[in-house]
Amino acid sequence: MPKVDDDSVRKAAASAADVAYSIPSISEQEKTQLKQRIREQLKAKNAVLIAHYYVDADIQELAEETGGYVSDSLDMANFGNQHSASTLVVAGVRFMGETAKILNPEKRIIMPDLDAECSLDMNCPIDEFSAFCDAHPDYTVVVYANTSAAVKARADWMVTSGIAVEVITHLVERGEKIIWAPDRHLGSYIQKLSGADILLWQGSCIVHDEFHAQELAKLKLQHPEAAVLVHPESPAAVVELADVVSSTTGLIKAAAKMDNPSFIVATDNGIFYKMKQAAPNKTFIEAPSVGVGATCQSCAHCPWMAMNNLRNLAEVLESGANEIHIDPAIQAKAIKPIEKLLDFAAQRRK
Repeated sequence: MPKVDDDSVRKAAASAADVAYSIPSISEQEKTQLKQRIREQLKAKNAVLIAHYYVDADIQELAEETGGYVSDSLDMANFGNQHSASTLVVAGVRFMGETAKILNPEKRIIMPDLDAECSLDMNCPIDEFSAFCDAHPDYTVVVYANTSAAVKARADWMVTSGIAVEVITHLVERGEKIIWAPDRHLGSYIQKLSGADILLWQGSCIVHDEFHAQELAKLKLQHPEAAVLVHPESPAAVVELADVVSSTTGLIKAAAKMDNPSFIVATDNGIFYKMKQAAPNKTFIEAPSVGVGATCQSCAHCPWMAMNNLRNLAEVLESGANEIHIDPAIQAKAIKPIEKLLDFAAQRRK
């Protein structure tokens, strides 16, 4: 199996955390002023703000207040495709901006910080991944949304966590063997449920990879009334302790639907804004991301997501900087696996 350079990714994550958490806190007065500047610029630039569940709650709230959107990566891009705005401001990490550009090549896509990366994307460099695919030409290449435009262009299918099992099961029924990238935990989860013949790329998310089953089991004993909600990018031992395993959107829906008064949540804590909105009378507890004596690398929050803030959001709108550009040849190839997914999902809804 291919190996990835986890050390370099973790060093990059530590550097991102240093940047994100060295930013001075924003006073309530400055927050009000920044939000007003952003509202004015969105209107003046015919722009709409699209935010991921994992960014700061103030940005999620502002997106909703200004007619924008808060969701997962593909849904964010789809919203931008359907919206009349000529500029999409994507608050998230770089692959999300790229996905928005792939689906909206005629629109201007800008981001608060182009250095906001994703460990899964970084774990899957196109040259190494392409060579791996070339070495297994009889395998269908399926990649997760958390990948670069170039990796998507090399794939046969792109999937999200919410529909990955359905797509892989469909391919298994057609007798296809699968190359899966980049998240090994999600890939193993899919393999277990689908019975697929899968070659797993060995990437992982620095946030989900740090959830600890032993500590989670202890926390469950302390909160017997709580249901455990787990994203499938988490290690298998953590997934086994879950009451619900689902995508970000699926976990929010579960929190609203289930009768439990509290929930232990194994995903990025940025999701708590929407969870509390969907279930305001319930309690949400972070799943443990460290064991006894361990040093927390992400502490249940992506350091690259944390690089998005009201200051750089206002600045990018005013300056017009940080635009996402994709080679047209890559865009033309990258959109095909995404369209396959969209067509598949549409057929499933019928």
